[in-house]
Amino acid sequence: MEKKNVTSITIIHLLGLQIPHSIRFLIFFLFLIIYCVTICGNLLIITLVSCSKTLHSPMYFFLSQLSVSDILLITDILPNMLHSVLFKEAILSFSDCHTQFYFFAFSEMSECLLLTAMSYDRYLAICKPLHYNLAMNFQICWIMVTACWFLSFLAITIHTLMTSQLKFCGPGIVDHFFCDLDPILQLSCYDTTNVQLEVTFVNVIIVITPFFITIASYFYIISAILKISSITGRHKVFLTCSSHLTVVSIFYGTLVCVYLLPSKGQSGNTTKFISLLYTVGTPLLNPIIYSLRNQDLKQAVAKIINHSNQ
Repeated sequence: MEKKNVTSITIIHLLGLQIPHSIRFLIFFLFLIIYCVTICGNLLIITLVSCSKTLHSPMYFFLSQLSVSDILLITDILPNMLHSVLFKEAILSFSDCHTQFYFFAFSEMSECLLLTAMSYDRYLAICKPLHYNLAMNFQICWIMVTACWFLSFLAITIHTLMTSQLKFCGPGIVDHFFCDLDPILQLSCYDTTNVQLEVTFVNVIIVITPFFITIASYFYIISAILKISSITGRHKVFLTCSSHLTVVSIFYGTLVCVYLLPSKGQSGNTTKFISLLYTVGTPLLNPIIYSLRNQDLKQAVAKIINHSNQ
């Protein structure tokens, strides 16, 4: 393997988003508002699910875990990005860059698995309603959630161990707003083909396989909905999974655009914009989508407001 004749990396310069100076403060406050709204929205869902007895069901339990993942993701990404917006770049130590990638990948993988668990929950509720209470009790829910977090931890630990065996060379300039795997690997002194193959293998297990399970679940869900004779009945049943289907479409749609479509011909700014959709947009939209389309959450909020006014 050919070695680059450059110095080892200790500092990473994240170039961030290329924003004109005239609107820099406007973009900064926009992202700051997005961060605050995202944290508050997801904390609200976690609080409602914990405190409201009407929301003590598997679907909302999984939703609260999804909110935890969203909070972890946006907290890992946005503070450094806010710094880079103000100062045109963010400077991290190489270990901090690895840490940021660790928590980013951990939260993304956990979100993939949690969305799959939620699709399985909807499959049982719609296609196997008589067996639902037995097949999706809270003990099974806890096992599924624990498995989601553990598998995510295991997968990203494997990623970290593989990348730690590489040597990285300067200059440590990354044309992105966060430390993703591909930009990090591009700084390696050596050929990274074997590492990329191992990472791909892990991703097939943790990301691609859950995606196909989700697709299969919705194939059976849609088939079951189409068998309902009443249009009103179809609409009512579809509403129970429409929010989740919307979130899944946004999440996997942006991942496909960034990681599966050919990067040739795409500018760096295009890749950054698409990356914004799943690192910042998805955590923001998830609580909004579930809140707007879910009567149970609206009623739980209304009860809290009415109780506080009494």
